Amino acid sequence: MGRVARVTEIVAGSPVSFDDAIKTGFKRATKTLRGITGLRIIESRIHVKENKIEEYRVRIEVIFVLEA
Repeated sequence: MGRVARVTEIVAGSPVSFDDAIKTGFKRATKTLRGITGLRIIESRIHVKENKIEEYRVRIEVIFVLEA
């Protein structure tokens, strides 16, 4: 029997780094999605305020297998 996966998109941010933003998004996704098999970083952005980096943001596709 085959498998069917779904892709959902989330946006996550961190004042520390892109890596931390990815980990923050993944950690949150695991609270509501089961069967995550992969992530794809679609976009990375930096929010700047008063000439300083305020937040690193990532747009992530979360891939997960649907339950039978």
